[in-house]
Amino acid sequence: MTVMDIKAPVSTIMTTDLVTVAPEDKLAEVKNAFDNFRIHHLLVVDSEENLVGIISKTDLLHFLDFIDKDSNEPYLTELRLKNYRAEEIMVREPFTVSESDTIKAVLEVFKENLFHALPITRAGKLTGIVTTHDVIKALLEKHALLTS
Repeated sequence: MTVMDIKAPVSTIMTTDLVTVAPEDKLAEVKNAFDNFRIHHLLVVDSEENLVGIISKTDLLHFLDFIDKDSNEPYLTELRLKNYRAEEIMVREPFTVSESDTIKAVLEVFKENLFHALPITRAGKLTGIVTTHDVIKALLEKHALLTS
């Protein structure tokens, strides 16, 4: 029985169709990207497509919860979404992995650092992202091939 080869490069399971935002984008645009693309992590890139940060949906929700903790005014959330920028809540200089790193190495990073997404680079340029969802999807696809 063949199982997923965790020694394979992460490039074999990464997502390359990236959804990105710019540091100066308003949080309303960040929220729309999360809602419209049904994703949980957004990569923040500058005008030259260099990775400058990452935002998780949880980061956004915690930020909104924190600033609205003492407020009973729902309109304040909308106001804040229009006034705060991605760069104000992004994780700067996120941990990245290379396309050639193994799936096993990525799993170790997920396990040790409690990350759920890792930007992937080649020669310093952003080429993709791998998430825990990507790993689970690849495992299930491999299992489906083996059982069909």
